[in-house]
Order: sequence, then C-alpha cells, then structure tokens
Amino acid sequence: MTNSIVRKLPIGIQTFEKIREGNYVYVDKTEWVWRMASLETPFFLSRPRRFGKSLLLSTFEAYFKGRKDLFKGLAIERLEQDWIEYPVIHLDLNAKKFDTGEDLIRLVDRQLLVYEAIYGSSDADETIDDRLFTLLRLICEQTGKRVVVLVDEYDKPLLQSFDNEKLQEEYRLMLKAFYGVLKSADRYLRFVFLTGVTKFSQVSVFSDLNQLNDISMDWQFATLCGITREELATNFVPEIEAFGKKNNWSFVEVVERMERNYDGYHFHQDGVGVFNPFSVLNVFDGRKFSNYWFQTGTPTFLVEMLRKSEYDLRTLLNGIEAPASMFSEYRVEANNPIPLIYQSGYLTIKGYNERFQNYLLEFPNDEVRYGFMSFLVPFYTGVNNDDQGFYIGRFVEELESGDYDAFLTRLQAFFADFPYELNAKTERHYQVVFYLVFKLMGQFTQAEVKSAKGRADAIVKTPKYIYVFEFKLNGTAEEALQQIEDKGYLIPYQADGREVIKLGVEFSAEERNISRWLNVM
Repeated sequence: MTNSIVRKLPIGIQTFEKIREGNYVYVDKTEWVWRMASLETPFFLSRPRRFGKSLLLSTFEAYFKGRKDLFKGLAIERLEQDWIEYPVIHLDLNAKKFDTGEDLIRLVDRQLLVYEAIYGSSDADETIDDRLFTLLRLICEQTGKRVVVLVDEYDKPLLQSFDNEKLQEEYRLMLKAFYGVLKSADRYLRFVFLTGVTKFSQVSVFSDLNQLNDISMDWQFATLCGITREELATNFVPEIEAFGKKNNWSFVEVVERMERNYDGYHFHQDGVGVFNPFSVLNVFDGRKFSNYWFQTGTPTFLVEMLRKSEYDLRTLLNGIEAPASMFSEYRVEANNPIPLIYQSGYLTIKGYNERFQNYLLEFPNDEVRYGFMSFLVPFYTGVNNDDQGFYIGRFVEELESGDYDAFLTRLQAFFADFPYELNAKTERHYQVVFYLVFKLMGQFTQAEVKSAKGRADAIVKTPKYIYVFEFKLNGTAEEALQQIEDKGYLIPYQADGREVIKLGVEFSAEERNISRWLNVM
C-alpha cells in the first residue's frame, strides 16, 4: 500500500480551522452554511452526539469571521462574494460535568469573560443573562456590526440532571433567562444558531425565544450533519479501496457493509439517509467494523426511563409508531422515553403515515440495533456483558451444529443466572428476555421472533437447519408442538431444502425457567 492512500482523518477534531489547515479529509457542507447565513432567522438543530454539530458551528464561526483562506476549493468559495467579518460569540456548554447550579454559572462566566476582556462589561450586571445582554450591546456599539451568537450543546446541563428534579428546575430557569436574551437583544444580532441533542418544551427553556426556527426535522436540512451514501462514495474512495483490499471485498461490497452497520439515520420522512460520521471515520482508520459510536456514550439513563415507564421492549425493538406531535419537543414530566430515545440517535424515522401523521421509528442500523440490545440485557437479566457475549456465541454455534438440546440447556442456565429480585418479574418480563436473546442471535444468523399473527414465537435459520420454536408459558410442550402444526407454521419452509426442526418449549411459572421441551423433525 502506498503512502498516498493514507490520508488524515479528523477523528475527534471539531474545529474547522484545524481540519483545513491540517489538510484533513473534509466532507463539504459549506453550501448549507452559506444558505443559512444569508438569513437572519435564529436557528436550532437537534442531532445525536458525535454527529458533527460542533464542527458545523465552528464552520459558521470561520465563515462569519471572514476566513476566506479556509474555504479555498469548497462550495462556498463560488457563492460568497463579500466575505464580511462579523464579531462572533461562541459558547460551548459541553465542556464539563454539571453537578450544581454553580457549575453552570462558572462555565458560562469563564466563556463570557473572554469577550468582556475585549469589549468591556458593566459592574451593575450580576447575572449571566444581564451580562450577555450588555456584552451584545457593547460589541455592536464598538464595532458597528451586529453580533453572531453560536451555542453548542445548549441542553447539556439538562440532560445531565434527569435524575435530580430540583437541579433540573434550577438549570431550566437559568437557561430560560439566558437564552431569552437572544430575543430581547434581537437588534444587536446578525445570526443565532443553537445546537443540542433534544429540544425541551416551549413552556420550558425556549418560551422567551419563540422566534426560533427549529430545523431538526426540516427536509431541507436533513443531511446538514452526517454523511450521505453519495458523499461516502465520493469523498472516501482511497479508504474504501484500502478497506476492500484488506478483506477481499469490492468497492460496492464495502459500501453495502458500511450501510448495514452505520447508515440509516433519517431526520425527515422524505429525507436522504445519512451515515454516522464518527463511526465512518473510525472504521476507515482501524479498518474493522465495531460499535464505535455506541461505545462512546452508553444510554444508561434512557434504559432507566424505559424501566420506570414499564415500556414493553418488544414494541420498541420491533419498530414503533409515534405521532408527529411527540417529536416537536420533549417534556420531562411526560414519562414517555421515546422522543428522547429518537433524538439521542437510538431510533430514527423509517416510515411515515401521512393520513394519521404517525412516524415509524426503528433502529437506524446494525451498530445501534445490536449495541442497544446488548446494553439492555444486564438491566433485564442480571447477566453481565462478558457472559452475555459467551452465551450468544454458543447459542449460535449449537444451533448451527444441530445440537438444540445443548442450546435449550444453555438457555436454562441463562435464566438460572437471574438474580433473586428479577425472578419475581412478570410473565411479560420473561417474554422480553426471550425476545432479546433471539434478536441478538440475529447478528450472526437468520433469527427472527414473532411480529405478526400466524407465526411461531421464533424462527432460526442456519446453513443446514431451520428451527421453529413455540414457547408456552403456563402451558405444555405438547400444546406448543400442536400449535405449530395447527397454525401451519412450517408451511413457509417446506420447500426450502434445509432440515426443519420444530421445538415445543415449556416454561414453568413456578420455577421461572424452561422446564422441558419436545422436538419433531
């Protein structure tokens, strides 16, 4: 492999200036920057973490500072004629962990001081919102130009305080007043752009900033962050070819495998799908598939919300319909975790019912699908991630070899590992665990679980065998086998050519485990 193929990939780099001056690979989004900058409407964009929000704001900062040299060869170079320099205030709330109200004040104070050292301040201003208003006025008066305000991860304090209602309310009031300045100081502002993971209710943080243009689910801006398939195939040719050469895959095969693992995010029902940029860069850097994005931030608080709301995970894992009104904002008190799970990037739009205005939400890709399900297992079974990987791998190997007795014996051991407090769970809890096990097997073989009337509880297809499972909770293995026969569950597989094995499995409510099973070949 020649050195010319190895290019600099901007993993973890969120500064446009550093990317351009360091000659890193850059996917050109500057036409969108120019279009948005030509307007004076304040914008808000919600996107999952590590999706390029910080780099986007940095690009806007470089543009408004008139850094024409950084945009050489990019789309904006042919669009912009004037390159007017404006004063810019760039605030970043993603810089630290927030445990108290004072933490938020200190962070904003430190960032405001940088600008106050240049433009001055008023001794009469004590609160951060009063200081921001004075600062905007002073900058405008001294420069004769209106100010650009960029706020990155505006909601970080709120997301970190979900389990502390008192602290969340303190943050909400502080941020409401602070962001409200962006309306009262409108005459001093040239451009405003806020980003975050989720949009909190209008009656909460943004109630005083009601002119905010939320473009999070706007068709025009669906690909503003992320990488489209066309951008992947155009901008990463050397990386795709090198990855393919290592694994003996064609160019098309690499792109298709990348799609299955990292594509599939849709931020509008008619919008083009996008790849997760963080995972794309890491795959090309390490030249192997892994759950790069998922591993950088585990969804612990989202899973806790699912448990507290007693949400039926089978519905979530199989795709869920949700009304459009649910995604315009997030209300903490609503006790509905789905909007936040969507906005955090674990679900995405896969369909839309225009008549009833309902979205179909599913996992975007295999990275998120199997990463999320694997993360759920310890919360619902008490089986840790290391043991879980062992179980799933052996489950698949045993079914591939035709040893279904070993598979079901191991499944008994899996349930036997449940701690005492989980053994008192409801029947639905155990159905969910069955669902998780078979769904996780699906990343290694063709495993599926019941999603419609008239299908067996689980179907597993291996190179030599097709297994048809029917589980009976408070029923017998004989009844399960009879149901397979009566309902015609085998009919779709009779002409397949592989050996079909039907298994009736009995689950004992008293033992809270598999008690016996019968099979017919």
